[in-house]
Amino acid sequence: MSRKLALFIAASVDGYIAGPNDDLSFLSVVEQEGEDYGYAEFTKDVDTVILGRKTYDKVMSMGIQFPYADKKTYIITRTPQPTQGLINFYTGDLKTLVDELKQQDGKTIFCDGGAQVIHLLLQHNLIDEITLSVIPVLLGDGIRLFNNGFNMQRLSLISANSYPKGLVQMHYKLLK
Repeated sequence: MSRKLALFIAASVDGYIAGPNDDLSFLSVVEQEGEDYGYAEFTKDVDTVILGRKTYDKVMSMGIQFPYADKKTYIITRTPQPTQGLINFYTGDLKTLVDELKQQDGKTIFCDGGAQVIHLLLQHNLIDEITLSVIPVLLGDGIRLFNNGFNMQRLSLISANSYPKGLVQMHYKLLK
């Protein structure tokens, strides 16, 4: 049985995962002490993380400890770098990597962005599940979650939840 690749991400109502200049401050609109919108529960079943270099650099610039230090991580980049603990800087073909990871034993493979990596995964129909948290704000500009240029993919709704701060979270399975 093949492992699944899941996307767990937040976006504005108008479809942006970051505002201009990679601004993530819009996420604070829904911050509430003790509420992580299912993220901790989701990551319990994750042992491998894929993210783009820009996303990695953004996380590292926030002055926090790398949140996936305990998981096998692949930073998708064009610039070769040595492995750092469980962090691998991957310069190869993303489809090849995901195909190989899906055939290995393990838990869920989590894509934590960014938009370019998500786009490549969609172009190759490699995403199995999407959990999308919609933040009640219109940004008007920034980094779009979904770019043009991939084939239509049908989804089946697993669950939908709304929260007091206005966040709406939808969990979908992609139909193959």
